Amino acid sequence: MISQPNRHCTVELQALPSRIGQVRRIVSAQLRYWHLDPLIEMAALGVTELLTNVHRHAGPDKLCTVEIELLSGTLRVSVHDHDPRLPEVRDADPLATCGRGLAMIAAVSESWGVRPHGEGKVVWFALPATAASMAIAPYPVYATHPARRTDTHERKVAPHAPARSAVAG
Repeated sequence: MISQPNRHCTVELQALPSRIGQVRRIVSAQLRYWHLDPLIEMAALGVTELLTNVHRHAGPDKLCTVEIELLSGTLRVSVHDHDPRLPEVRDADPLATCGRGLAMIAAVSESWGVRPHGEGKVVWFALPATAASMAIAPYPVYATHPARRTDTHERKVAPHAPARSAVAG
């Protein structure tokens, strides 16, 4: 049995709103390249939340590194910044417009965490990339029931393949 090689991608950036969208597109494209399409939405959501936290809470130095790594059936997304303050999951007021990011990451990920690193920290989350979690649900084939068909021509309906985009927003 040949083991799957380690897959790794790193992006350095300033966590500014205009750059966050670019990183989402980079992460989406990289996961598409690795054939991990079912993880794109959750990974893009998680990296957006982590980068937004850097933008909102890190001091004037908003420089950070986003790292995505696939190893042993797990996709791990991490963000390293230079702010030593560790984030905490908190209960957000129902009318609050912010404060739910880490709780959302905890809800959609297999695991997540934070650890001091150098003069800053790393916040990460993991998503399962096993065969079972990667199975794409088949698209339904819509055909008229034979007893209800109104036309006299025989129609063959082919299964639809999922649409793929080069860039996801």
